[in-house]
Amino acid sequence: MSLVWRGVLRAEPVWVETFTGLRIDRFARLVKVVKERGGNGPGGGRPWCLPLADGVLLVAVFYRTNLTMRQLAPLFGISPATVCRVIQRLRPLLALERAPRPVADTERLWIVDGTLIPVRDRKVGASSRNCRFSANVQVIIDADTRLVIAAARPAPGNKADAHVWRESDLPALAASTTVIADGAYLGTGLIVPHRKRAGRPLLRGQEEDNAEHRRVRARVEHTFARMKNWKILRDCRQKGDGLHHAVQAVATMHNLAMTR
Repeated sequence: MSLVWRGVLRAEPVWVETFTGLRIDRFARLVKVVKERGGNGPGGGRPWCLPLADGVLLVAVFYRTNLTMRQLAPLFGISPATVCRVIQRLRPLLALERAPRPVADTERLWIVDGTLIPVRDRKVGASSRNCRFSANVQVIIDADTRLVIAAARPAPGNKADAHVWRESDLPALAASTTVIADGAYLGTGLIVPHRKRAGRPLLRGQEEDNAEHRRVRARVEHTFARMKNWKILRDCRQKGDGLHHAVQAVATMHNLAMTR
């Protein structure tokens, strides 16, 4: 008796909402963006074995669960090699579209921080303070909406946040915008907490400023926590640009989930 190899997961509301955390209408917006960026392919040659929506769901499930290609293959009724091809083809198309810079007359507050993401690729990461081989990813969020504005390319995890910030393209994006950060960004021109010096305790007003600073800056930590619900950001096995594409895609889906 022969068995018909059929996939279980399809781009239907129950699977989309379970594995991506996105309502079906927001997932449809994501599929539309991927399609506009050429996700359906050039039009010639062999057709895709999965509809575009299923392909986007496959990438999302991969990022959400961090399953291997062999584990994903039977879930979608395709071979592991095809899973790999779909992910390689579609993952750049889920990249975060950077928010436009604020209008000059509009006051916006942005928050920047770095997070360490464990990686396997020795060319991307380095042994870091979390006792893992990690990469440092710098992320800017909007303090009001808590949406991700931009994420820099990963840097080795043994580099300080201030150094990674200066080497990234984020300072140019954040020019003439109010950006706050923690004490690790001292000397970068960003708004950081008041420092306590030996024999010179902070004034009451400075303590109050620091308390407010911590309260607001905690929002970026909450954003990292939500983004790391996508398990690819807890242990990235992808090589080369794989982590960069994963961070960009997760930021895109995080923003969609946060949009009202």
